[in-house]
Amino acid sequence: MNNLDQKRFPIGEFLQPQTISNEEVSEFIDTISDFPKRVKKLVENWSDEQLDTPYREGGWTVRQLINHLADSHINSFTRFKLALTEDNPTIKPYDEAKWAELPDSKTMPIKSALRMLKGTHQRWTVLLKSLSEEQFNRTFHHPEHNINYNLKNSLALYAWHCNHHFAHIENLKNKKGW
Repeated sequence: MNNLDQKRFPIGEFLQPQTISNEEVSEFIDTISDFPKRVKKLVENWSDEQLDTPYREGGWTVRQLINHLADSHINSFTRFKLALTEDNPTIKPYDEAKWAELPDSKTMPIKSALRMLKGTHQRWTVLLKSLSEEQFNRTFHHPEHNINYNLKNSLALYAWHCNHHFAHIENLKNKKGW
């Protein structure tokens, strides 16, 4: 992995597991549950200057990352609910890069995004802990990838997503000595 790839994927690119054990499902749920506290603790006392620092050259600012997390995770939570209540629904993709350029993502204080993460993850955790094996095998269709994703695989992806972006922010903090 070259230096740019290391900065883009500090924990490595997501690799979909071939199988996911019940123990791994529990670990992924714990990641979803704990994430809002972890990220809040990491950034809650940062200045606007720190929040407006890109995590890497050409990358989003920390403020944009926090808002991206709120946007992305509420979309994922919605996809879970759609898959649980409809038969393989086709989800609506969105352009996350364009969302990150909107004024709410670029300029707002992060407090509301952190509250969104907290509430979304609390509800998501309750939902995840209630799912049966059969429910974890329910699917949604992603039209951009032309793939049906099951909820267990989506859970693995979003646990990775939490750790992926947390590492971006933590690496920046360590690099800057904050």
